[in-house]
Amino acid sequence: MKIQIINGPNLNLLGVREPGIYGSNSFESYLPKLKAKFPDIEIEYFQSNIEGELINKLQEIGFSYDGVVLNAGAYTHTSIALQDCIRSLKCPCVEVHISNVHKREEFRHHSYISCACLGVICGFGLASYELAISGILAQKETEG
Repeated sequence: MKIQIINGPNLNLLGVREPGIYGSNSFESYLPKLKAKFPDIEIEYFQSNIEGELINKLQEIGFSYDGVVLNAGAYTHTSIALQDCIRSLKCPCVEVHISNVHKREEFRHHSYISCACLGVICGFGLASYELAISGILAQKETEG
């Protein structure tokens, strides 16, 4: 089984950017722990600050991987292009947010990509990624 984690803009600054909201760990320091929790799954990671690169990556893996965990960052609230891309994929995509976006600014309360995703996980810090992978696995089990 192969799952792709994709992080969008400014998530390369995890551990440095607003630690009161996003925590003090980088994603790169968290990734080995996540992989250890799912030893039978090949987990790959990609990050870009550029919307088109996120779409290119989704199109590259969306027809051969078993799932995508997508933290689109601020593009969540602006990108119909990402929504269209997610809708075209064969594999399920789970939307992830580290913070609880519903406790934050009003503009963060609307997602353009939720309607195209299998589910949404928000507010559990970096553990949101683990919950998203568990959700993909649960969905795969029910499919048989």
